[in-house]
Amino acid sequence: MLKLTYTETGFNLERLVQSPEQLVALRVVLAMRVGQSITVEPSTAAFLLPANLPALSLLESEARRNDSEAIDLCVADADFVEVTLRGTWIGGASEGAQGVFATVLGDRAELLLLKLWLETQAAAEVVGEVGD
Repeated sequence: MLKLTYTETGFNLERLVQSPEQLVALRVVLAMRVGQSITVEPSTAAFLLPANLPALSLLESEARRNDSEAIDLCVADADFVEVTLRGTWIGGASEGAQGVFATVLGDRAELLLLKLWLETQAAAEVVGEVGD
């Protein structure tokens, strides 16, 4: 399972061994114990990856091979590809964009997507350091 954690400043992507059902159950129990409202609903999440990542073609092939409806890749412009995932949104009762999105892809697709995202984050950190 891939888990995207959205905050005020961005999002974090991680791969977990638990199922989305287990994650939802844990979040619901936590919300009940602390007396907070929780929203759980089917949803989509989208983010951009640089189009020049070498392994992006592997992810495109994997998405086509599995004929998965959980992931779509679309050219956003000359520099970026938009990745759209279908899964489950877990958030608070407020209309804010903070929360957790969970989806299940094939193992290979999950690993490739995580690898590509981590490469993008590492490149962004280097650019940030050079710009400082």
